[in-house]
Amino acid sequence: MANPFFPGKPVPPEHFVGRISEVNFAFDQICARSHFALWGGPGMGKTSFLRKLASEQALREHGIDPSEVVIVLLSCENIIPFTPAGFWREVLTLLCDQLDSEPQLQAEIKPLLENTFTNDSLRQALGRLGNKGKFLLLLVDDLDAALVSNDQYTEAEMGTFLAQCRNLAVAVPESQYLSMIVTSLQPLSQPDCGPKPNPNASPWYNHYLFQSLKLFTTRELVELLTIIRPPTLRGEIINITGGHPTLVQTAGFLLWGQIQPGNTPNIKTFARGFEKDTQQIFQTIWDRCSEIDQALLMLIALLDMEGHIEEIKFNLSGIGRILTQHRRWLSTLEDRGVITSSSTDTGTFYSFTSSLMKKWVTEEILKTSNTLIKDREKEFLNLISHGQVGQVKKVVTWLGNHPENVKSVLDWIAKVVPVFPK
Repeated sequence: MANPFFPGKPVPPEHFVGRISEVNFAFDQICARSHFALWGGPGMGKTSFLRKLASEQALREHGIDPSEVVIVLLSCENIIPFTPAGFWREVLTLLCDQLDSEPQLQAEIKPLLENTFTNDSLRQALGRLGNKGKFLLLLVDDLDAALVSNDQYTEAEMGTFLAQCRNLAVAVPESQYLSMIVTSLQPLSQPDCGPKPNPNASPWYNHYLFQSLKLFTTRELVELLTIIRPPTLRGEIINITGGHPTLVQTAGFLLWGQIQPGNTPNIKTFARGFEKDTQQIFQTIWDRCSEIDQALLMLIALLDMEGHIEEIKFNLSGIGRILTQHRRWLSTLEDRGVITSSSTDTGTFYSFTSSLMKKWVTEEILKTSNTLIKDREKEFLNLISHGQVGQVKKVVTWLGNHPENVKSVLDWIAKVVPVFPK
């Protein structure tokens, strides 16, 4: 049996697990020829989700005859540099490619590729599809690339392009033959997402219904990891990945190779491979965090250290209470799957989704312990008081002078060893 896990690439539709409510929600919009915006942090499975929607099996399960839909799936990141003309050209080219089995319809649409590429070109193509009883399911991955200007794409052109997309989706007669699903790293309604809003016009994104893609639920994790034995090992994998889809796929892939007949399981080989193969996802998560986000993550890591290292005598508990005053930033990190929260009678507590993400952030603190407070003083002072910044500086200095104490706390491998196959 082939390895059923797929780290670093989209999961094939036949191996797609869970996300039932999100998939059903998307197909509700597709059946109504409406539009849907899916967002989630890096590695949450957005591309896999789009490929699931494009599968013939999923279409049939949701009452759609595959012969009635033409599916175009593209990533805005592959249009370099991004321009509106490049986008419309890519959509029309892929649309024509999908019509090889319909030569007459293909012949009607192909001449549009010889003209200047605009939203009107696609509007005409939609009309041709509608005349044949078909509609276009346009799956646009990585819309973020269209929300950043470049040397060939000004903010004014961005505003025009997004308005044209909205017009095509809701304002022209041919919109009845289009359903558009897009993905992004953050909600399209975020203030820093796209062009500055025009107070005299409808928001460019308000024809989309929004849905976030979050961490796997416990039920989804059990279904995905059921092939891993023993069950106690599955539990530890859930703990170290926190249900983050990319981390789960990577751990499952490496474990599958370890537990095959004829192989001698080796915890060190697994751990080395897992840390090496997940470095990029943590780097991406870190790089996509704002400086305030990074400072918050460092404070959460330090609070965790205080609870595990007896030698840290400084009282940081007041910082924990103050953190709850920054729920907007914390909620964003939680939505991205970086941290989780739990509420008790004494307040809300934040922790890292994955123990490896905690390790990553703590190592960032150790790497910059000598200059951390100086370099990030502005961000810390936006979150905590001068006195508390001084307390943080003492803790960071102590950690920098005692790295071995820190490593023992971050040793996730020791927790896995007792349940690892022998």
